[in-house]
Amino acid sequence: MDVQGFSFGSVRIDGTTYDHDVVIDGEHVRKRKKERSKEFKAEFGHTPLSIREDIPWDCKRLVIGAGAYSSLPVMDDVKREAKRRGVELVVMPTADAIEYLHEHSKRTNAILHVTC
Repeated sequence: MDVQGFSFGSVRIDGTTYDHDVVIDGEHVRKRKKERSKEFKAEFGHTPLSIREDIPWDCKRLVIGAGAYSSLPVMDDVKREAKRRGVELVVMPTADAIEYLHEHSKRTNAILHVTC
């Protein structure tokens, strides 16, 4: 999986540009389906990442690219579940997350937020 670039609103992976949040699960890329987390939007001012989403837990490390300005809230239930599963959770701005993925790709999955 080669994450080639990021600009506000899009990310390029393996030659394909995605204009929405993505989930990298092993060698597969899919759209982040955040509908299950929308009920928490009022509480956070932004739709957070919640445990109700389809999170790719089958990994050693889960990288969360929290957006250009690191504005994606990651709910505490996600942090607790990562700890319970023994998955290292790494949360950082998306541009930094992409650089991190270049160096730590083995047994690493990711969720990349492409806007704020």
